[in-house]
Amino acid sequence: MFVDSHCHLDRLKQSPEELAETLAFARKRGVEHFLCVAVSVKEYDDMLATVKDFPDVSVSCGVHPLHQDDACSYDELLEKAQRDEVVAVGETGLDYFYSPESKSVQLTSFVDHIKVANETGKPLIIHTRDAREDTIALLKEHKAEHTIGVLHCFTESLEMAQAAIEMGFYVSISGIVTFNSADELREVVKAIPLEKLLIETDSPWLAPVPHRGKQNQPGYVVEVAEFIANLKGVSVAELARQTTENFYRLFSLAKHA
Repeated sequence: MFVDSHCHLDRLKQSPEELAETLAFARKRGVEHFLCVAVSVKEYDDMLATVKDFPDVSVSCGVHPLHQDDACSYDELLEKAQRDEVVAVGETGLDYFYSPESKSVQLTSFVDHIKVANETGKPLIIHTRDAREDTIALLKEHKAEHTIGVLHCFTESLEMAQAAIEMGFYVSISGIVTFNSADELREVVKAIPLEKLLIETDSPWLAPVPHRGKQNQPGYVVEVAEFIANLKGVSVAELARQTTENFYRLFSLAKHA
């Protein structure tokens, strides 16, 4: 069985009936759990309303680094993040590729998320792009290893992955690994220990080959798993078993199927 460790079900632009069909399709393909990740605290309640009737969907709470127009106070983030249904803090992090001009705001928000994760004891979900040194430095400075977490949709260097793994973090791989342009990422994935890997879709974006050009969906995490299994020379069953175990170990508040 598989787990989609990172998706945005509220962004699929589907009716409730269509979303139910999308999740049913994923379940038929062997996906047993879905982590719906917040990008805005202000939109958290709407996101929760979208998925609350699906017992195999867990949720996080946080502010994406590219959504700083929706930035919130530390107290507001803490209030929502400590709710019982929230299994993780984020997604948070730093993105200097798309929004270098908001660097100072991103840094403040990221530190707030690390502190909230430490206070609640819930893991971090981290988005990082072109911010390798600052991401690792802030995680170390603010003792993120006390809560740990995951670098999601990873596309950075092996050195960064290793630095995060040394702190106890996991690394999650999306459909980007299947893209023709992802030679460097594939070499990184080969080197990451299986016991530190997660798989995800990041739906509705980044549909893997052979679905490129379509809206991504959780059921396509199977293609991600198949590609990584082949890359690492293990069976799909072993890849599925290990990444699923990794997911529940990290996100211990998620309801096991």
